[in-house]
Amino acid sequence: MSRENRLIIAGFLVSYAALAAGALFGMLQVIERIPGVKLVSSELYYRALTAHGVLLALVFTTFFIMSLATYVVTRELGLRETYSTRLNILSYALVGAGTLMAAVPILAGKANVLYTFYPPMKASPLFYIGATVLVIGTWLFGANLLLTVRKWRRGRNASVKLPLGVFGVVCTLIIWYIATLGVAAEMLLQLIPWSLGLVDRIDPLLARNLFWYFGHPLVYFWLLPAYIVWYTVLPRLLGVRIFSDFLARVVFVLFILFSTPVGYHHQFMDPGIKAAWKYLHTVTTFAVFLPSLITAFTVAATMEMAAKRRGGRGLFGWVAALPWRDPAFSAIALAMILFAFGGAGGAVNAGNNLNYVVHNTAWVPGHLHLTVGSAVALTFMGVSYLLLPVLTRRPLRSRRLALAQVWLWGAGMLLFSGSMHVLGVLGSPRRTYDVTFGGHPATQDWTPLLAAAGAGGVLLFLSVLLFLYVVARTLTAPAELEAQAEPEVQVPAVPPGMVDNLKLFTAIALMLVLVAYTLPTLEILSMGSPGAPPVPMD
Repeated sequence: MSRENRLIIAGFLVSYAALAAGALFGMLQVIERIPGVKLVSSELYYRALTAHGVLLALVFTTFFIMSLATYVVTRELGLRETYSTRLNILSYALVGAGTLMAAVPILAGKANVLYTFYPPMKASPLFYIGATVLVIGTWLFGANLLLTVRKWRRGRNASVKLPLGVFGVVCTLIIWYIATLGVAAEMLLQLIPWSLGLVDRIDPLLARNLFWYFGHPLVYFWLLPAYIVWYTVLPRLLGVRIFSDFLARVVFVLFILFSTPVGYHHQFMDPGIKAAWKYLHTVTTFAVFLPSLITAFTVAATMEMAAKRRGGRGLFGWVAALPWRDPAFSAIALAMILFAFGGAGGAVNAGNNLNYVVHNTAWVPGHLHLTVGSAVALTFMGVSYLLLPVLTRRPLRSRRLALAQVWLWGAGMLLFSGSMHVLGVLGSPRRTYDVTFGGHPATQDWTPLLAAAGAGGVLLFLSVLLFLYVVARTLTAPAELEAQAEPEVQVPAVPPGMVDNLKLFTAIALMLVLVAYTLPTLEILSMGSPGAPPVPMD
């Protein structure tokens, strides 16, 4: 086994460990919200809430995406290793070190600032420094992959299109580099000096502005690797080509253009930002729905072609001809179905008036768990069932349990997320230890829904346990004598088109960012806010 393969597997294993711990913290939270159930103190509740968000939204996703991207680039370009294995190892080490640095204060109760770490809630400096080291590690990782692509481009590949999967990885890295400029500025210019006592006060509005410059495109850093799987792995799993390679590339380009200038739809309730800027971000937020609609058409058309080759007939009858007994296919297909519901809810979040109804309610985590918790997490589980046998030369064990795990996740997510959406419309708050406000009569009707959400959370946790059991059995199975067949590498021998000009689209994206953020940020700075004193979280 090559060093690169060992690194890929190690990244997957770290991500699975983060998934296990994060899922446990998540189950404890959702059970704690059931009226009459008190498992932990309020301080431990917010500690678990912070750990849940950081472990799943940052650690699980980052390590898995790094390993998946490494696999896609090396296999689709026909390479045994990346540009520099040492640089790759260093990047993984930095991300791991940053994770440990941030985890220590979280588990010690010195960083109960939640996943968004809004000031003036103040965490230990180690938390902010650890998060910064993690980001630096991802920058080095991305640089290594981009250098790998550049090296491949030389010689006979100079005028050849990038394979679709590699094209998607490059687009993901472009979005990540643009987005992390915001959180880097927040950490280095505000949070780290403030937490070290170098400055006494901090401007919360400026910090929120910088965070959401980063926070929403972070969603697409999670989501685009899932799209890469849908566009490349799923067709190969079905034995067909993607319905339209061109449309798939258009989707990735649209995400580059519109993923960043959308942050103010998270700040509709914030003062100090003019309504005109909020409406501009509303328009760009709705624009980013377009690539998801194109994806729904392209992937559905691909599955229909495959199903009709299998004998499927009728307007919808072909759906039954798809390989639903394959846990990898079922996971990916169910992830896309759940994401459709999440996208519909996202339209509510994006609308200025409707956002006022659901802002800071249970609706928000209900929506997030359909997108990140299903479209991303369930796709990652499904592709794990495909890649682990390829990487380890071991057959997938307990296929029936793997299939049961997928559908258990779907049932648990519908129960949990559906209940959370309804609770949000009724006004039930999120991030609140006692959602009944001391047993207020107005909250009594929430009890059945809170219990249903708790039951859904338990099912999700059981699904994670099943997933980890299948992974453990696969990794401990006897190795086969011959390697599993890897996905076919097809480099299209055609010149790049207009849509492949990523330098142009990156430049346009940066211009859109300047239009959307420069003036409102300068207006925030011109207010001369005296800043807020810290609220220590210990």
